Order: sequence, then C-alpha cells, then structure tokens
Amino acid sequence: MTQQVRQLGCILFACLLHSTSLAYGQDTATAKDPIPTHDELKLDSTTLKEVRHINVLLPKQYSQTDARFPVLYMLDGGLEEDFPHVAASIEKLVESKRIAPVILVGIENTERRRDLTGPTTVAADREIAPRVGGSAEFRTFVRDELIPKIQKQYRCSDERAIIGESLAGLFVVETLLLEPNLFNRYIAFDPSLWWNEHRLLDSSEMSLKALEPAPRHFWFASSGTEGIQEHSRQFSKVLERAAPKSLQWKFDDHPSKQHSTIFRATKESAMIWALWKLPDSSAEY
Repeated sequence: MTQQVRQLGCILFACLLHSTSLAYGQDTATAKDPIPTHDELKLDSTTLKEVRHINVLLPKQYSQTDARFPVLYMLDGGLEEDFPHVAASIEKLVESKRIAPVILVGIENTERRRDLTGPTTVAADREIAPRVGGSAEFRTFVRDELIPKIQKQYRCSDERAIIGESLAGLFVVETLLLEPNLFNRYIAFDPSLWWNEHRLLDSSEMSLKALEPAPRHFWFASSGTEGIQEHSRQFSKVLERAAPKSLQWKFDDHPSKQHSTIFRATKESAMIWALWKLPDSSAEY
C-alpha cells in the first residue's frame, strides 16, 4: 500500500467519524455539554471576505476586578463544536485554582478545511474539501482582525494561547513554527502533520532552530491512530534535538486513545500544564 493511498484512507476514515458526530478534528456539542453564558460577536472580515461568529467566555472574576486577563483562542470554537465542553473544563479548572482565570475566545468554523490547512501538492489532500490551503489568510484574520477586536473590547493582558485538534492542531503547530510570536502558549491534540506529505514536519527542525529566544510553552498529544501517531512521535524527536531552551514543551503519547477521544481525554491535563497559574495556591483575582 503506497503512502498516498494510506493517507487517503486516513482522511476518508476521519471524514466518516465527522459525519457520524464522533468528530473529525472536533467534538460536537451534546446534551451533556450545556452552553454557558457567553458573549456572541460578529466580525465582518475583510481578509476572509465573510462574517465570522465568535464566542467569548469571560471568567467569573471579570466583573469583580479591573484586572486584565490572558486569552485562550480556540479553533473549532462554535456552539455546536468544541466551545461548550472546553468552556466547562476551563470553569472547573479555574474554580479549583488549577489554572488562573482566562478569557476563552471560540472561533466558529465556516470552511474548516480551507482555513486550517496550508498549501499542498498532494492530490489526495485536495480531495477532502472544495478549497484547502488557506491557513495563511486565516492566520492574517486572527492576527490583524480578531485579536485587535478582542483586545479593544475586553480587558486583556499581553498573554495569549491557542488550542486545537487534528487539522486545528496542524494549524497550531504551523503557527508555532511560522509565526511563533503570535501566541505565548500552544496546545495541539493529534495534529495532522501528515498534511502535504508531512512537509511541515520535515522543515520543523530548521524552524525550531530559528526561533527567537522568547519564553513559550508547547503541549501536544497523540492518539494511537495510524497516520497520526508516527508523525507526532517523530516531531517529539525533532523537539528533543532542536527545541531552544526558551521553549518549554511536553509530548503526551496515548497509544490506547482514538482520534475521536484524545481531545476530551487529555484537555484538562493539557490546560493545567500549558496555561497560566495563580501566583500561589491561595491567590485570588
């Protein structure tokens, strides 16, 4: 079996999971994922030439202080995507003082596979959607339109993080390697490093060696899914060789988990490790 055929098989299997609500790169909201009280914004993007819907969860401490809060930007952030269960986990972790209060900004999808993938020369990659390869434009939208909007409307600190799974995890890794100063902290679950015959992975050592020495955190996890696990493990080896000391990173390898379960299974440990902590266990905002 050729690599391209195996790759197409992985894509088709993932698409089947998505169509049955087990999720290709995102979990759908269910009855056990109540939607929290939140702000809903509409942003008419000049970059993407469409209206984007944004969901914002403010910490309960927001109205009790004049403090500024770090921001976690999440991909697949619609109300019928990952926003409800991630919001619930954040509120739980903040309440238990495992992480500091944080503003959660969920970016709802329009053309997911267009926005989260870079260019590809692989025919099988281009078959997953009518349009792919728009990650640079989507990153421009996040950098030049969304982040300024959030910073203007809410009391934000200079600390920013991003979280995503599967193709969204690919976008997280791509951003770390290509535009590392956009965020301080990065979280990726089962990143689709196979994309474009794993060219991003192949160039990752050079990108890591070129990172400016600024403090950053990067956490990523892998399930045991064929076509994903081997590339994530390879990336961990690259990080061992090439990551600068200023990049704190952790690889969470879960061969017993599936692509459809890795996000929910590891999200809390990911956020505890990667996000901001209270100054001490008794501190309050």
